[in-house]
Amino acid sequence: MRLRCAGLGVRLDDRPVLRAVDLDLDARTVAVVGDNGSGKSTFARVVAGLVRRTEGALEVGGHDPDADAATHRRRVALVLSNPDAQIVMPTVSEDVALSLRPERLPRTERDRRVADTLSRFGLDGLGDRAAHDLSDGQKQLLALCGAFVRRPELVVADEPTAFLDGRNARVVSDHLLADTGHALVVVTHDLALARRCERAVLFEEGRVVASGASAAVVEAYERALAC
Repeated sequence: MRLRCAGLGVRLDDRPVLRAVDLDLDARTVAVVGDNGSGKSTFARVVAGLVRRTEGALEVGGHDPDADAATHRRRVALVLSNPDAQIVMPTVSEDVALSLRPERLPRTERDRRVADTLSRFGLDGLGDRAAHDLSDGQKQLLALCGAFVRRPELVVADEPTAFLDGRNARVVSDHLLADTGHALVVVTHDLALARRCERAVLFEEGRVVASGASAAVVEAYERALAC
């Protein structure tokens, strides 16, 4: 997916959070890295259409998110670091089905989509379980189900492995990176996950200080961390 921005800026509460961001990336998977407070999460929310830019231009897959925000949000799915913030229905199946409500599918099609998605993410057989009784790893997989059942063109994930152990972080990363027809923009401190992406962007104090092949950008970030 082509991601282009020129002079992109965002002010929140009259404070500059992103400044003069210029990017032109054509990749299916993009990692966004940087220190806390560097602006990377705000950038992800701008790409997802949840935060409007204050200035500059932005194209995501050839579309301006601000020109038709509702249409853009239908094309995009968001995954957060804390799955409890996304799980709202009492059972596993009900929570996944909630994501399909805007599509007004026939019940049989809805149930099939839910079952297929639960199976894909290794949660088959858990449809009637209380969603909040799942393990942390299972909850994040449930959050992925809620995102991917919609068949999004773009998944924006903000620290999706932050609260997971190594094994579950790898499972979640594998699902996010699998080529199932979606593009991925992932904000992460997990540099192993960042390296697995095609491209990476490094933010510092609201500005892009490096972008390009993920290995080179992650290496530049690690050198900065060592200083």
